[in-house]
Parts: sequence; C-alpha cells; structure tokens
Amino acid sequence: MRFTIAALVVATASAFTSNAFTRNIFTGSKNVVDSKVSAGFVPRFETSLEASKQIPHGGTLVDLMVTSEEEKEAAIAKCTKEIQASARQLCDVELIMNGGFSPLDGFMNEEQYNAVVENMALPDGLIFGLPVVFDTDDEDLEPGMTILLKDGDRPIATVEFTDKFTPNKPLECLKCYGTSQIEHPGSLMVATERGKYYMGGKVTGLNLPIREFPCRTPKEVRESLPDDVDVVAFQCRNPVHRAHYELFTRALDDENVGSGGVVLVHPTCGPTQADDIPGDVRYKTYEVLKEETANPRVNWEYLPYSMHMAGPREAVQHMIIRKNFGCTHFIIGRDMAGSKSSITGDDFYGAYDAQDTAKANAEKIGVTPVPSLNLVYSEEEGYVTADFAEEKGLSIKKLSGTKFRQMLRGGEDIPEWFAFKSVVKVLRENV
Repeated sequence: MRFTIAALVVATASAFTSNAFTRNIFTGSKNVVDSKVSAGFVPRFETSLEASKQIPHGGTLVDLMVTSEEEKEAAIAKCTKEIQASARQLCDVELIMNGGFSPLDGFMNEEQYNAVVENMALPDGLIFGLPVVFDTDDEDLEPGMTILLKDGDRPIATVEFTDKFTPNKPLECLKCYGTSQIEHPGSLMVATERGKYYMGGKVTGLNLPIREFPCRTPKEVRESLPDDVDVVAFQCRNPVHRAHYELFTRALDDENVGSGGVVLVHPTCGPTQADDIPGDVRYKTYEVLKEETANPRVNWEYLPYSMHMAGPREAVQHMIIRKNFGCTHFIIGRDMAGSKSSITGDDFYGAYDAQDTAKANAEKIGVTPVPSLNLVYSEEEGYVTADFAEEKGLSIKKLSGTKFRQMLRGGEDIPEWFAFKSVVKVLRENV
C-alpha cells in the first residue's frame, strides 16, 4: 500500500517500441551457481564477517575504499577528467565502493551487462537482479581513461574504464522491467535519464557521499547486528504506518524465522518514482518512529539506493543487497517494487509476482523470503489477517490513500490505528 503526497507525473511520449508485459519472464529455469567471485577482485574477509551468520553474496564482502591521504592523492593523480555524478550514479557507486553490490568491484562491462539482462546472472553464473552501469553521452570518454567522479567539490571515486558500448535499451527494459513501454517509470528512466553509452570500469573509492541521512556501510551494519540469530530485512520507500509496523514485527513469528530473530528496517532513501515522498522527508519519519517505538528487536538503517520499480527483478536485487548487509531473511510484500502505467493506471506486475520470483530464486540467492501478511484493522481485535477477520465476521475499518492525503492536507485528525502521530506530524510539516 502506498501513501504518497505529490501528484502523479504522466508520461505521454514514447521512446521505445511498446511491448506487452510477459507474465513469467522472471522465473526461467536456467541453473545459477552461487560459488564464484567477480574476476579481478582479491578476496578479503573481516573477522566480524567470519562470525556473521550470513555470508556476503559471492563469498566476500567487497571494500574498495582507500583510507590514507597518500592513496587518495595517488588515485586522483591518475585521472584525466572530472565528472559530476548524477543522483543515481552516486547511489550506485556508493554501493559498489562499500560492498552493498558485492561481488561487483566496478560498473558492469558489456559482458556482465548482457549476462544480467538476459539471464539475471553474472557471466560466472552468480545470480544478480539488475544491471549496474555507468551511463554517459560523452563522445570523448574512451576505454583506458580514468576519471574522477565527484559530488559537487567532494571527490567520491575514480573509475578506470574498461570498455564502452551502446546498450540495447528496449531489450534491457523488456527483460528487466517486463516491458519497454515508456509509461513504466524504469523504462522512462532508461530512455530519458541515462546516456547513449554505457561504460564498464573498475572503481576505487575515495570518500563516501555526505547525505542528509546517514548510510552506514555493510561492514558497519553487520558489526551492529547479532551474529547468532536470524536477521529479517524490511525494505520500504514510503513512511511506515501502523500496518507496516505490525507486518514487520509479526514477521519475527514466521515459522521460517528462528528464535530470537531481529528485524532490520532498511528503507531506500535515494531517487525513486516521481510521486513518492522525498528521501529526506522519509528519513525524518523513520527517525521519529524509531524513537517513539524504541523496540529492541527492531534495527533501523538507511540505504543509498535508486529505485527502478522493477517488481520481481528488483525483489531479487534487494535480497542480494540485504544479504551483503548481513540479513538472512527478507520480507516480500504484495506487489513489491511494483508500479502502474502512467497512462492507463494498470499494474505492470501481479500482486504476487515478486513473491513467486523470490521463492523460485531463494536458494540461489541464499536468503529466505518471508511473505508479508495481509493485515486489516478490526474494531474488535485490532490488526488481524484478512482471512481471520472474514472467518470471525469482524468489523473492518479502512482508510484509502487518497482519503489519507486529503485529511493530511486539511489538518484533520488521522486515526491512530492507521498512522503514528509522530509520522503524521513530520509529513504535515514537510510535505
């Protein structure tokens, strides 16, 4: 369920040939072996990782950050050009540098890109959900060059380019998003935001970006989590309301989660679709809720990830990322990372497509999916499953997203069964 404030942006142009969504495009039978690490990366384990219950994707948590000023200066000295990173590139390079995208040690080259697009796996067979690419329109950039990627005046990373290629963008969208129609936000992004060329390149990390919300690295998050119990990840890109909170706390009672498990609430705070609440505002809602609930079994961290709204493929990507952050389980909601046509309003994915894809690939990923409960609020017993409410004939209370937004703008009281007061206060002050 989404509760967004901004108006829907409607795309009326078409940059790709339209293709109908193929329902089972994401659940092929190709064998994927979770055994290898990307070529060129020298494995390095930290002591804390060896004790962790969850191993990183591919076996090794990548860490590409140089630490000394001498190393940074030497890396920068090799650069022949400076480039300002886009918001999406900044998220991608941060997750490459800190190991969130392990086993990647750079932006994907053409072979890796084609393998992930076609097979949802790297060339060595290791499953990977979506391509991670460096895009550009610059005709002067060539393989062999090393550039300095910056965020304003802050040097973030160097990228040593290995190849340059013209991607088949319609095929990329069809395979990754299930459609190349421009009214899908991912297809729109690929068509209108990304450059003409993609370039593969090895990354050297200099400094993490400075953000309004703190994004701890996988190593730091792993060190903060218990290493002897299951860790259940909850991904979201919207403010957490009562139903969400009930959902991820009750997930700890799932039969697949061991005793004493904890939740890692890990919202994405990077770019997303146009009508979502901005990341900095979402961060404020999470912080007040963390303080209000003070639940010792709930951990809160923030992820610098740019959403593709890729449904099933994105579910796989999120599971891999959370695996690198130390999670053993992942909550898959109804229509996770789903989106609607900006023209017709039709859903691009079925309600359970992401869950089905997650289940089909769970063993390859090494993360156990936890299907989210379909919760409703009843006057008699509070939050219960929809099936239980129907069986007992309970009185169900509902509040649509449209009505919630109207009440929020009008200064009306929002029922506490629906939303936390602290979250409502932040939304009224910032949106």
